[in-house]
Amino acid sequence: MTEIENNLKWKLRLRNIVLTFLATFIFIAILFIAAGSMTWINGWVLALIMLAGYVSGVVLVDPGLLEERIGIKSSLKREDVLFAIMMGRFGPLSTFIIAGLDFRFGWSVPFTVVPVVVGFGFFIIGFVITLWAMKENRFFSSVVRIQKERGHYTITSGPYRLVRHPGYLGSIIYMLGLPFALASYWAIIPAIATNIIAVIRTVLEDRTLKRELEGYKTYVARVKSRLLPGVW
Repeated sequence: MTEIENNLKWKLRLRNIVLTFLATFIFIAILFIAAGSMTWINGWVLALIMLAGYVSGVVLVDPGLLEERIGIKSSLKREDVLFAIMMGRFGPLSTFIIAGLDFRFGWSVPFTVVPVVVGFGFFIIGFVITLWAMKENRFFSSVVRIQKERGHYTITSGPYRLVRHPGYLGSIIYMLGLPFALASYWAIIPAIATNIIAVIRTVLEDRTLKRELEGYKTYVARVKSRLLPGVW
């Protein structure tokens, strides 16, 4: 690799890291803007967990994965783009906004400590599962596509030994925990809607991979469960 190519590679990597953190800070800012207060303890705890998670992601995942997830690529499944935006952007943002407004206006009955702690526990567990899947799968794209230019192959290690879509499982778990962590009954509505989309995407992605990714049918015969081991 020439010096020019190496410099370009590092510039792209730095750009992707900056964009990842910028997106995180925007989410956190929207949460506190909706809450109308910077003294919301639940919000700060969630913000610290998110920042720790994204730092871990930058350190652990394949550098090429950041480029894949941020850049606009060809051969993506356009019917999946809308689902990806709703699940990865609108769903969490709606949950943040409603939870923040709930804190500001006091819509929900005050939560006890236990459901809040359980909510944070679910959020952390879901985040860890998602990061594990991203670390193990260098093809963990934000949209469904076969990455032929990156030598896409079927991943069968790590959490993929247990379920075929651990990333979606992690997303569902942390979205379940989010409303309770933020002490908002009303935020359960967008969280559930987001998880319904995740289940739909699981089915659609499974069909695409069976049809287009070499070795995936053999993998399906060995790992029966999409999301829950021994259940579905």
